Amino acid sequence: MTDEACDEIPRIPVGEPAAGPGAGHAGLVLVSTPIGNLGDITKRACEALRAADLILCEDTRHTGHLLAAIGVTGKLQPLHEHNEDSRIPGLIAQLRAGRRIALVSDAGTPLVSDPGFRLVRAAIAEGLPVGAVPGANAAVTALVLSGLPPQPFLFLGFPPPRRAARLRAFGTLRAAERAGLNATLIWHEAPHRLAETLADMLEAFGPRACAVARELTKKFEEVRRGTLFEVSAHYAENAPRGEITVLVGPPELADAEDLDGQLRSALAANSVKDAAALVAGATGLPRKTVYARALEIGRET
Repeated sequence: MTDEACDEIPRIPVGEPAAGPGAGHAGLVLVSTPIGNLGDITKRACEALRAADLILCEDTRHTGHLLAAIGVTGKLQPLHEHNEDSRIPGLIAQLRAGRRIALVSDAGTPLVSDPGFRLVRAAIAEGLPVGAVPGANAAVTALVLSGLPPQPFLFLGFPPPRRAARLRAFGTLRAAERAGLNATLIWHEAPHRLAETLADMLEAFGPRACAVARELTKKFEEVRRGTLFEVSAHYAENAPRGEITVLVGPPELADAEDLDGQLRSALAANSVKDAAALVAGATGLPRKTVYARALEIGRET
């Protein structure tokens, strides 16, 4: 895509601009970039990158290829987890001096599983302008393609790479679900760890609905849907490639373990009748069913 191609992207009329820097104005602007398909670059992203005095990125080679493809030249400097803290004072000084700084990640929306949060927080603390150019996001794209409940959802970044820590993290989520969390869960994962992560998810969450989205917006885009048992079995036999997002649906309303957890919490401060009414209202389950289970739990304690 050339500079002229960026200019061909139609301009959509908008209302009054929000507070924060736009293209050509001083301040820090977070610029979303494509997650795979170059056609997803926006005209505003092109304008912001073209106007920037400095473009911060995770990998200068990767972002350099993007800028060359869209016909934009700019000064690139790396900003990643290993140097972000040390770079912040100098970058804040440049922003104070009226410089225009754009921040991009390798793909998608900056800060989401990527560096930049500490810089943004520092700029806000200094009262400096911070704006954003929205665009592609792998987690949200996977969510709307998954067939799982779109809201509420909880994005959790990458699971811990080691199994023991991963199982502890999943156990914490299960405890939160027993206490009432009812959301579609979303992670990114590396392809070489996908099979073992799905196996651990099956152990932790049971055979509930899930989806694995791979290579989104690219030629070989794939979304595999099914239960955790089915999808885990598939990837145990078929090694995946590419960028991967994993989604696990919320617990089923009839999940006895989650029902018991909610009832025990309610019974700690309410009568059996009142606890059953509260939980039945929260879960949508028949009141008689919930009341009968509440009686059983009450006898056990």
